[in-house]
This record gives sequence, structure tokens and C-alpha cells, in this order.
Amino acid sequence: MRTIELLSPAKDLAAAVAAVDYGADAIYMGGSRFGARRAAANSVDDIARAAEYAHRYGVRVHAALNTVLFDDELEAAETQARELIAAGVDALIVQDMALRRMDLPAELHASTQTGNTSPEGVRFLQDCGFARVILERSLTLDDIRRIRAATTVELECFVHGAICVGHSGRCFLSRATSSRSGNRGECSQPCRLPYDLKDASGRTIVSGKHLLSVRDLDLSDDLETLIDAGIASFKIEGRLKDMRYIKNVVAYYRRRLDEIISRRADITRPSVGRSVPDFTPDTAKSFTRGASRYMLRGKCGGVASFDTPKAVGEPIGRIAGVSRRGFTLDRPHDLAAGDGICIVGRNGVSGTNVNGVEGGAIVPNRTDGVEAGAEVYRNYDHAFSLALDRSRTRRTIDVDARVALSADGATLSLRDCEGVEVTIARALPLDLAAAPDKMEQTARRTVAKSGDTIFSVREVAVEGAERFAPASLLAEMRREALEALLRERLRRPVPHRITADDGAARYPSDTVTRYENVTNRMAAEFYRAHGAQRIEPPLEASPTAGERVMISSYCLRREIGQCLKESPSLRGDLYIEHGAARYRLAFDCSRCEMSLIDLGRGDKG
Repeated sequence: MRTIELLSPAKDLAAAVAAVDYGADAIYMGGSRFGARRAAANSVDDIARAAEYAHRYGVRVHAALNTVLFDDELEAAETQARELIAAGVDALIVQDMALRRMDLPAELHASTQTGNTSPEGVRFLQDCGFARVILERSLTLDDIRRIRAATTVELECFVHGAICVGHSGRCFLSRATSSRSGNRGECSQPCRLPYDLKDASGRTIVSGKHLLSVRDLDLSDDLETLIDAGIASFKIEGRLKDMRYIKNVVAYYRRRLDEIISRRADITRPSVGRSVPDFTPDTAKSFTRGASRYMLRGKCGGVASFDTPKAVGEPIGRIAGVSRRGFTLDRPHDLAAGDGICIVGRNGVSGTNVNGVEGGAIVPNRTDGVEAGAEVYRNYDHAFSLALDRSRTRRTIDVDARVALSADGATLSLRDCEGVEVTIARALPLDLAAAPDKMEQTARRTVAKSGDTIFSVREVAVEGAERFAPASLLAEMRREALEALLRERLRRPVPHRITADDGAARYPSDTVTRYENVTNRMAAEFYRAHGAQRIEPPLEASPTAGERVMISSYCLRREIGQCLKESPSLRGDLYIEHGAARYRLAFDCSRCEMSLIDLGRGDKG
């Protein structure tokens, strides 16, 4: 029986609680330092509180310590790691191999930042004792199947949210343009900027478009295929996203996975509890740049978002007619006052609010971009957002109860859906009941009240109803039993797979390249212990001019219909420019990959 995990981001404690309530099997959070999203840092106390809440349901907590480390940070990183483990974290997500050398008493997951694209690389991490490997977002289904066939380690993949256009952990574009580095948790997202595409003569081919900005990932229709390919954990991106996103997206994927699990005997959930949202989840109504499968079904075009890097939202229709006060669409719609809309037309993208709808005609707050033929998207659904804000979904664990009354006293036993059981007893004389049927009904009704606890008492069996027990006594016993059941659940250890690195695994190459970013002595020791003969100076600490600062499965040539494999009209070198920054595009058609070579500031070489 395989477990299939739904893994949610959590920006902070409140988001962690919401992710659990709406159905996550695991959550991932950042500590106070050394996480790949520095703006999503959390104190050890808050992570401990999140872990205590999550563990009630068997939900695991993973802490992201997935930046590269410098020598003067090693002691602080180890201290934080051990504090997080003591706080109840179930796994550490790491990029820097120094953490593998620290003999930490924790399950280690190899972050997507470790560049997990090949069977050889994933097998190496498996043999070094990593319990899980998080795959690169750009892998195809065939890539995943090849990795699964060559390994036994648990595999995690992203299924929803923003896509890093560069291979994770191998992108230095932010560092090339600023003092902020993606490998240090401070990516400035230069891939979302507008660029000009030029040829070797300086002729502009495309001007002012977001040439590296790709649409967001949505693999909700591929979950079962990915399960069959060997994926065990489905990860939602978004440690910087708001509470509405967490509630909506987690609830949506919970529903999709539950439908699959319910009809298969070979898979199950790793956590317990029913989450029934009081709204209909719809991922199109949360932050999205437009849905894409990216490269899952093969290297393809049509994944870019040239017009805007911002959320466009759900498609509503195309403008059919324009009047003095507003416009009409080419299809029925449910836009309403207060909604936010995005209009994509010949002159780019415009945004505004809906002031009202009069007889099907939409009255916008501003008319910028309103023209016949323009596409209209809703990027803020006012009514849906209110429903999310008001939602108070509780996650509950099913419990069966048994009440036994006798002349000598009363006992109450509770048994949850995992077989955890507690019994509360009261030794006291109980008189005969004047109405046994009424006594039985009172006992059932009183014990079934679980209040605002995490439990839902589903079945109550009553024995000995010919004896009378006051409802106040049964209520007191119920409260005590529910508290005892919670304590008993928290005593149960969450299973961990902590494996030592015996040094026997061999690194797949003699050389650890500068793109692997070995930035400290302990990481260097790790690679030497595994057979590496040469370790290049890390690009993270070196000048980037002349270097490949991004490698991507996304190809700009393919996106504009100029693939080199298809007799393109556009030949020769191509360049992209933003301000003084200039990059030459390099194409590896054998691997179907594109790289950016940093030409410095204004260098025409």
C-alpha cells in the first residue's frame, strides 16, 4: 500500500493551520534563515506550534533549509537545524551537502535546488541517505519514469503554482543582475522582466515582451498518471501566497486526490481527518498567470506569458461590442460589481475593476484597453474571495464511542479511525432508570457532542441503559475522554526514515562543476568522500560575465516558431536585452535546452 501525500506551502503559522484544516497531508515552512524564500521566514516557536497542530492529524512538517551556505554560516545553520528538529519538524529540505555531513537526527529531503533531472543524479542522492528527492519542475513524464525505474527513493514533484523557468539551483540570473541571489533565498525574479529579442546585427525581432516569463503549473488532470509513474508527494508552490490561495488550492487538490484514492486499493493517505470545505474550490480563481502543464507531456511551445508576468486570472470572454459606458462580451458571464478584470488587447495588458453590470453590459472603472476583440480575464472574484474569507472549515477525525452503564458506575470508550483508543471510568452507584429508552437517547446525544475539538463522534453504542447516569456526568466524561484521545494521538511517533551516509556512493562524475555551487568546506568534504577528484570554484561566489547563468527546458526559439530543428527563417545568434543587461542565447538541440550566457553590461561580444 503506497501513501500519496498532498504537500502544502505555509508562509506562517496561520497558513500552516489553514493548510492542515483544508486537507494537506504535509506542510513545508521556512525557518528563520537559510530558506529559499527569505520573505517566508518563521521562528522556531511558530514552527513548533505548527508541528503540534499538524501532528494531531498525522500531518508532517518539513522545514526548508535549502540555500547554499558559506563557511562562516555552517555553525548557525547546524544550530537552526537542530532547533527545528527539537521543535518537532519531521524532515529538512536541503540544498547544501554540508547538512548531509552534520549527522543530523532527521529525515533529509534533497531540494529541487539540487538540480534533480537525471536517474544518475537521483540515484546518487538516494545512495547518500536522502529519504526523498524533489524533482525539477521541467521534467517530462518519460523523464520521471526513467528516474523511477532507476531508483527506489521517494519522489516528490510540483503540481501547482509558479514555475522557475531556469533549472532550479542552476540559475544565476538574479545574481548576474543584482546583489540578490536565488540560491541564497533572495531571487529578484529578472525572468519576469520585459526583454528585447535581437539578432547578431542588432535588429530587434521582439520588443518589450516578457520573453522568459512562463505560465503557472497546473497538473491537476495528471495526478493519477503521476501516481502510476511513481510520484509519492504532490507539492503545491506558494510559500509567499496568501491565505485565500492556501484554502482554495489545497481544498481543490484534496478533492481531486481523494477521488483517485477512493477507487484504488493500492494507495492511501498518510494522514487522517475529513475536510469538507464550505465553498466550491476553483484554482482558476486564485493567483494564476494561466494554467500550463509546462513540459510534462514533452518539450513544447505555448507555455510563455509574453504580455504580463502578473496574474491574469480566469478567462471570461472576448469583447464583442463597446459603448460609451462599457462593453459586452461574446458569451454569457457572471461578472459582478467589485470584481477585478484584466484586459489583453493590441496595446498590451490593462487592469481595472467592475463598477457594475447593466443588462449584460459591463461598466468598468477605467476604459483603458477596452476595444473590440480584446480578451477579458477575471483576476479577482469578489464574491468568491468573500466566501474564502468567511470559510471556517474544520478538519475532523472520526471516532466511535461506547457507553457502558452498570450498578457500579459508568465507562466511556473512544476509538478513532486509526484504532487509537482511550477509556474513562467513574465508579459510583447508578440507580435504575425510569425510562431506559430515554436514557439511551440521552447518552447517545450527550456523547456525540464533540464541540470544537478535532474529533467527530460518528457512532455511539450504549450498554446498560436500564441504569440512570446524569447527562452532566456523561458530558464530563466525554470532555475528559476527548482530551485523553488527543494526548494519546500526540504520543504516537510520526514515522521517519533517518538514514546515515556511509560514503559508499560514488558521485556520477570526476568533477563537481561550478554550477553545483560548493561554497563551503563541509560540502567539499562530502563530494571528495564520494569520489570527486576536482571541485570547481562555485559560480555563486564568482563573476558571472561570460558564464552560463541559466539553463532551461523552455526554448524561446520554439516559443516563437523558430525551432532550429524545423528549418527556421531566423538563423544566427540571438540575444535578449533589458536595460544594460545583455545575454546571448545558446541552444543545445540534442537535449532540447536553452541557456543564457551573461555578456555583462552592454558588451556586444
